[in-house]
Amino acid sequence: MNVKKIVSYLAIAAALIVLPMFLQVFGNAWVRIADTALLYVLLAIGLNIVVGYAGLLDLGYVAFFAVGAYLYALLASPHLSETFPVFKAMFPNGLHTPIWMVIPIAAGVAGLFGILLGAPTLKLRGDYLAIVTLGFGEIIRVFLNNLDHPVNITNGPKGLSQIDPFTFFGISLGKPFSLGGYQISSVMMYYYLFLVCVLVSIVISHRLAESRVGRAWMAIREDEIAAKAMGINTRNLKLLAFGMGASFGGVSGALFASFQGFVSPESFTLMESVMIVAMVVLGGLGHLPGVVLGAVLLAALPEVLRYVASPLQNLTGGRLDASILRQLLIALAMIVVMLLRPRGLWPTPEHGKSLQTNT
Repeated sequence: MNVKKIVSYLAIAAALIVLPMFLQVFGNAWVRIADTALLYVLLAIGLNIVVGYAGLLDLGYVAFFAVGAYLYALLASPHLSETFPVFKAMFPNGLHTPIWMVIPIAAGVAGLFGILLGAPTLKLRGDYLAIVTLGFGEIIRVFLNNLDHPVNITNGPKGLSQIDPFTFFGISLGKPFSLGGYQISSVMMYYYLFLVCVLVSIVISHRLAESRVGRAWMAIREDEIAAKAMGINTRNLKLLAFGMGASFGGVSGALFASFQGFVSPESFTLMESVMIVAMVVLGGLGHLPGVVLGAVLLAALPEVLRYVASPLQNLTGGRLDASILRQLLIALAMIVVMLLRPRGLWPTPEHGKSLQTNT
């Protein structure tokens, strides 16, 4: 690694560390936007394994996000103790599961759900695979919405509240923390936690892409029949892709539940899945820096456009709804980007090499 790369990496690291302090000047809302963007980056990195590396179109990815969120909500809220006498007797003060237990459990359970989704869809591709995964995502959301009777497990549409914030060495991320006279807000502490998780995920995803498994995924993406003829076990590798991608979604769901302190089925709609897929496609399929860029832009853009939509609404005398106008501006921005950059904002350099050599 040359000196120029080292300097650029150090500059990026310094900017990421200082960013929440700069945003804090404009209020906690802007730091919260950065937190949400990092969560979507984590989701996009996981989906990129399924869609970008293995070429399996998954429109139900938000289901794994929901599984991780509800898993943490049940393990770190008084709901189970208040609902079931058995849990009340075992845990009179309620369940308060620590973070070092939650993240592996969320990754494992979500990965298992990913394999369960992948098993019946091994022979499906393209539009048919998209329809089945879309249905799976909706099934999970409907289950979460209706599992409040006859036994109240998810509390139905009311959702689960009083979820514990993460705690490190006795320091709760849900409360401000003073360090040498400097006040670190809760959203800033969550920012650094999410940033660490994203960096770890980027390293794992990059190592996967460079490994034999990652190259096998890309061979399946380009031509599954040729990959099978070369001796690649497409069945196992597809299941592994679904499981690995889902585990990232489960971890991000647990982080989301801790950050929000409340989860409900309304947070895991089809539109969320579509937005995550759009982040991967907009940034550049299979290219990790592009996926991160696409996730940051699409996660932050709706919040930034709030400051554009409101003045436009005032110009029309209130005849246009600000929320609808904001969605319209997002859609127009996506259309313009995809027309100008059909392979994504930051596509992988390998794409198009064969075309260039033949011309």
